[in-house]
Amino acid sequence: MPQPTSPGSSRRRPSRAVLALLLLASFTVITLDVRGGDSSPLDPLRSAVGAVVGPAESVTTAAVRPFRAVPEVFRTNGGLRHDVARLEAENSRLRSELASGSVDRQRAAELDGLLATSKRTGYALVPARVVAMGPAQSFSRTVTIDAGRRDGIRPDLTVLNNDGLVGRVVRADRSTATVLLVVDRESVVGGRLGSNMEIGTLRGRGGLGSSARLDLDLVDPSATATRDDAVVTWGSKHGAPYVAGIPVGRVTAVSASPRQQSTQAVITPYVDFSALDLVGVVVEPGTKSERSVIRAGDAEGVR
Repeated sequence: MPQPTSPGSSRRRPSRAVLALLLLASFTVITLDVRGGDSSPLDPLRSAVGAVVGPAESVTTAAVRPFRAVPEVFRTNGGLRHDVARLEAENSRLRSELASGSVDRQRAAELDGLLATSKRTGYALVPARVVAMGPAQSFSRTVTIDAGRRDGIRPDLTVLNNDGLVGRVVRADRSTATVLLVVDRESVVGGRLGSNMEIGTLRGRGGLGSSARLDLDLVDPSATATRDDAVVTWGSKHGAPYVAGIPVGRVTAVSASPRQQSTQAVITPYVDFSALDLVGVVVEPGTKSERSVIRAGDAEGVR
């Protein structure tokens, strides 16, 4: 006995006749579109649909594009940060190489100056670098060099650079030594004027850099000094603590003291004590050292 059909079942299931009609209509539309070629009768309909759907697609694409680009943005920013870090490291390396290259060239020039000084004066020199400067609070002007007893350094040796007299060694340890600068207030050096060979006593004022000065008191009260006259070391007995003939500075001012019956001169040193780096310690020619000794008689200057 046939089951009764509910009123809503016919609406839920289209009949076979309707399906057949829809298939036939689809085939007909496809056939007309294919046969029509460039002048298909469906072009007006297609254009109308495109006019309605196209703007909607554009709006949807524009709205979705930022979300699609988010992962790419993070990847791009990460890459940029990596590139920036790499470039900063490269710039830092180049700046370091430039700075170290400039220092190396300066030290090479100073070493050439020590070679020339050794040849000119005949003194043997132990090269050393200034590695520390005494504190200003101690009211003394000293520096520490990286050469000591194992390098043939001992107290009361003359220290110079390619500009002139630096000072004398006052203490020597195994690998370092302390040098009292000639501008120290406790420093006393015998000096000689280059123009008339008059001798006197040089005393430091304690200044460094552009304020570095020494006072020269001539032994002969009737002797005179002239501006820009050169002053060299007079020399000590057996060359300790100062050897003779080392440039000290030039006369920048002259004054007479009737009470003391002497002539005084202000000396500006040749050495820039605020920029000391490479120095040479005067040693005996036969000194044994763990580092190369600059000897005047060497063909190449350093052995």
